[in-house]
Amino acid sequence: MNEVKKPKKPLIFYYIIVIAVLLLFNVFVTPWIMERQVKEVDYGTFISMTEKKQVDRVDIEDQDNTIMFTDKNDQVYKTAKVEDPDLTKRLYQADVSFYGEEIKQTSPIITALLSWVLPLLIFIGIGQYMSKKIMEKAGGKNAMAFGMGKSNAKIYVKSSEGIKFSDVAGEDEAKENLAEIVDYLHNPGKYKEIGASMPKGILLVGPPGTGKTMLAKAVAGEADVPFFSMSGSEFVEMFVGMGASKVRDLFQQAKEKAPCIVFIDEIDAIGKKRDVQIGGNDEREQTLNQLLTEMDGFTGNNGVIILAATNRPESLDPALLRPGRFDRRVPVELPDLKGREDILKVHAKKIKIDSSVDFNKIARMASGASGAELANIVNEAALRAVRDGRKYATQADLEESIEVVIAGYQKKNAILTDKEKQIVAYHEIGHALVAAKQTDSAPVQKITIVPRTSGALGYTMQVEEGNHYLMEKEELENKIATLTGGRAAEEIVFSSVTTGASNDIEQATKLARAMITRYGMSQDFDMVAMETQTNQYLGGDTSLTCSAQTQAEIDRKVVELVRRQHEKAAQILLDNREKLDELSQYLYQKETITGEEFMRILNS
Repeated sequence: MNEVKKPKKPLIFYYIIVIAVLLLFNVFVTPWIMERQVKEVDYGTFISMTEKKQVDRVDIEDQDNTIMFTDKNDQVYKTAKVEDPDLTKRLYQADVSFYGEEIKQTSPIITALLSWVLPLLIFIGIGQYMSKKIMEKAGGKNAMAFGMGKSNAKIYVKSSEGIKFSDVAGEDEAKENLAEIVDYLHNPGKYKEIGASMPKGILLVGPPGTGKTMLAKAVAGEADVPFFSMSGSEFVEMFVGMGASKVRDLFQQAKEKAPCIVFIDEIDAIGKKRDVQIGGNDEREQTLNQLLTEMDGFTGNNGVIILAATNRPESLDPALLRPGRFDRRVPVELPDLKGREDILKVHAKKIKIDSSVDFNKIARMASGASGAELANIVNEAALRAVRDGRKYATQADLEESIEVVIAGYQKKNAILTDKEKQIVAYHEIGHALVAAKQTDSAPVQKITIVPRTSGALGYTMQVEEGNHYLMEKEELENKIATLTGGRAAEEIVFSSVTTGASNDIEQATKLARAMITRYGMSQDFDMVAMETQTNQYLGGDTSLTCSAQTQAEIDRKVVELVRRQHEKAAQILLDNREKLDELSQYLYQKETITGEEFMRILNS
């Protein structure tokens, strides 16, 4: 889409005008004032100038005992009066006019007015003129000088270039909701015929990187109406009332161009819940109140449809989410298997790629990835192909780029000792062997002991065969056992433990705690929620909602659950000790093996 730029003169233009006026004043006016100042000379100079006929007028002041005279350039001079009987004769001979009263010199008050007050008045006048012009453009009395209080929303119009709905994949439901809005703007008659009216506001919610802003850009690309785009943080100003003024100005511009679409990105910056805490942010609350009024107040905003995006919907004010303001909430979740495959194909069109690439396999390996991460994976594959001197990206490039996004680049300078390498090999085979010997576990895709920049000395990649939306209790327990398999292998083979299992311990503990506090998988607590989740789309922070005694009991249950699965993993490895040694030695030699190689040795 092409942004419509508003022609306006920069502030430096007005500063140049003011500086030019002051320079002209100093160059022409000030010297003239200075020339009018009285210059004191001795009496001999006065006689000499008289004889040379340089004196134009003389005033003799007997009371002050002074003589004031001017030259041909109107410069005023002053000298002391002395006893000179030939003075009158000398003045007649020089043809000089002389009087008995004082020549009126420039008053000090007038000099001060001309030197200081006049430039100040000129400066104030220019400032008032600039303020008036800016307020006229801002369209509101509350607009302040230099554009404060004026909306700086970007305005877009229809263009042959830009993002379309066809460029957005993996979010079919969201596209369907937004396509309906575009159709209403193009053909409002068929909706009004049945009495239907479009939602005033549509809220896009979802994790970061899922394409909320891209969907809004696609609406701008499809709609044949003006499109206003602004971030929520742009409403926040240092001065109280400026954010509300920007909201008024934005909706005034939108109403003038209705029907149109207004997109507010990261609306949680101004739409947070109001509270009664002392010392709250009055500016933010005023901005929110103005937004509520503009969206559904007495005046209404006919023809203006609001699009907003956020990844913190739980923090928004309830008055903002009610029907009549944001009537429709469109989830933009992480894509499923088919969605990931479609997204990969869309981004693969931008690079040269081998025709034999299996996008379904790549999509399964990238389970849980967002649209932005998938785009990064494709770009990393293209960069890897260029580094290797190839003209197109291959399947291996895409698979390696997934590992780069997940675990970072390979650390080429990291050299492990033989013992460390053996420990890491047994650790990773311990994970893979426990997973393979349990039912309902994802198949092993790859095992490596090559260190990565994320700090991992090795990892085991498991890939689900398809979409997996529900997990049974037994599956979760098996997953905990798989996580403890690495530490169990170290204990069995080396009779010691290392720090390499830190991430495994963290994941196993988190999963076990969720089983007890959130999933209701403990017989002692039945279906009672002991924990609440906040920031669903930003990491999912949790907080316990029970007594201290219950928290202690939960901790005991978590330890018991993890210990039980740890013992199960150790027993599996003891029962398959020969395969554990054989596979670990093979991985030690190869450093990286595939899931097919692992299963072939395991089943041989």
